[in-house]
Amino acid sequence: MSGNSQLHSLSKAEFGQFRDWLYQQAGIHLADVKCSMVSGRLQKRLHALQLPGFAAYLDYLKVPAHQQERQTALNLLTTNETYFFREEKHFQFLQKLLAAQPQQQNLQVWSAAASSGQEAYSIAMTLAQQLGLNSRWQISATDINTTVLEKAQRAIYSMDEATKIPEAMLKAYCDKGIGKDEGWFRIGQNIRQHVSFSVTNLFKPDKQLPVFDVIFLRNVLIYFESEDKKLIVNNVLKQLKPGGCLLVGHSESIHGYHPALVQLQPSCYRYSPESTGYVTI
Repeated sequence: MSGNSQLHSLSKAEFGQFRDWLYQQAGIHLADVKCSMVSGRLQKRLHALQLPGFAAYLDYLKVPAHQQERQTALNLLTTNETYFFREEKHFQFLQKLLAAQPQQQNLQVWSAAASSGQEAYSIAMTLAQQLGLNSRWQISATDINTTVLEKAQRAIYSMDEATKIPEAMLKAYCDKGIGKDEGWFRIGQNIRQHVSFSVTNLFKPDKQLPVFDVIFLRNVLIYFESEDKKLIVNNVLKQLKPGGCLLVGHSESIHGYHPALVQLQPSCYRYSPESTGYVTI
């Protein structure tokens, strides 16, 4: 078997080192069951760099000049599942919220763990339907993974992913591929112009981000330990307007994380610091 096709084994100690490294880089805690995932995703990097094993790769990542490889490893270990209009009740909540404030100007929404863009574009289609394409609204979509953000900016998806998009929205806001692009669709420019993508770490959010009316922080807290979850929620709330809404995943609970959060329905909260006399530092 040639060196390029050799499969390297990941020891328990090496997995522990990768787990510590990922925690230092992104605050993400890997459970023991993720050992095979780490091994599978990083094998090709060992081959590409012609390294003899995972211990050598760990040493390689520690070299200050290898920042790009650190980002590559981070990208490989933080790719998560996402799809259009995931957890539909959140979009129904957003529709009701917009219907109650039809005259709101310059609405700002943050997709804080945007992955490959499906969430951000689902939000954008919902806003376009409720507020119109010519209204002033903007979505800031962020992630720590540069690879998924590049896919999000391309905005090209398989038609298999279109099944969750309401047909009227698909026709109004998406362009179907023809010829060599058959079987694919692209989010239309009329939607893309309202969405911007950037890299940010939720432990140290980009200081250039605006203050938001609504923040989607969905299905990301499950990857963190309790104290880190609280830190992320507090960081995110610094970017949320008083009276704004924070949405987390249906399987995530942030009850008691912050005294100014008032639950409106499961996984949907209003930020009301005035009612508590509490101000985020």
